[in-house]
Amino acid sequence: MSVLSAVSGRAPARSVRSRAETARRAAIALLGAVGTILASSFVIFVAMSHAPGDPVAQLLGPKATDKARADKRADLGLDDPVIVRYWDWLTGVLHGDLGTSTVFRQDVTGLIGPRLETTLLLVALASALMLTVGISIGVIGGVSRRLRPVVSAIVGLGISVPAFVAAGLLTSVFAVGLGWFPTFGAGDGLVDRIHHLVLPAIALSIGYGAYVAQLTSAAVHEESDKEHVQTSRGRGIPQRRILRSHILTNAALPVTTASGLAVAGLVTGAVVVEQAFAIDGIGSLLIKSISSKDYAVVLAVSLIVVAVFVVMTTLIDLAQTLLDPRQRGEMR
Repeated sequence: MSVLSAVSGRAPARSVRSRAETARRAAIALLGAVGTILASSFVIFVAMSHAPGDPVAQLLGPKATDKARADKRADLGLDDPVIVRYWDWLTGVLHGDLGTSTVFRQDVTGLIGPRLETTLLLVALASALMLTVGISIGVIGGVSRRLRPVVSAIVGLGISVPAFVAAGLLTSVFAVGLGWFPTFGAGDGLVDRIHHLVLPAIALSIGYGAYVAQLTSAAVHEESDKEHVQTSRGRGIPQRRILRSHILTNAALPVTTASGLAVAGLVTGAVVVEQAFAIDGIGSLLIKSISSKDYAVVLAVSLIVVAVFVVMTTLIDLAQTLLDPRQRGEMR
């Protein structure tokens, strides 16, 4: 009885410690994410404040008088210290106010909303293609010695082709030549938008898909050559079971890390693809806003991109805790 009581007493205590450690790590990751977003937003704000050019001159034009420019600067708060302007902007963001576009004369939230939906749909389609094709090719290259050179050649070609080159080739063949897809725009309605975004998603996913395939192939190949896998093969265990229970399970950690970083990278890569296909997303809006010194829009879009990266890296850290048996063991 005493032994059973001791064992049953230790098990709940260990479970409580495990949950407490998991909560502590999640809290630290959350605080780190918030701190990174705040620090990044401040750096971006200061950099935009000291960027060459005058947004007032861009807004009023060359014929505006000095008094009109001075009044406009005072109206926009551009004469205040940087730290004061950042605090005003940050408090507005925390209350859901991203400011007003000086170029479009429109609330930034309403300006970004529809374009963000387009970009997120593009990134979602590209992510699905990237993960499905990239991981599949990587697994094939990792387990098949005969097909490994072919997979390496495909990966090398995918990594070497820039997104704008892929966009041009895809447009020439499938849009202009065959007429299967539209050449530009994002379409209207879900089905039409997906039809418009197929080629941009393919162009966006090629490079990152090759990166995921390369790391997946390396991870699977490394696990395939380990002693316990060779022992399982010698015992006559079916290859599918070995692949599922030993190789893929142990290779999941680096593959998950690479996939998460690649998905985050798709958000920034969307800028080039949106320009190439004339898609009105947040990437093309960012380019227009930088050239016109529309600070409020640049800050809002930059904050979204930074937030996506921070969220993805935080999720990767949490996934590593769940997938890595060594870290799971530390929590027990």
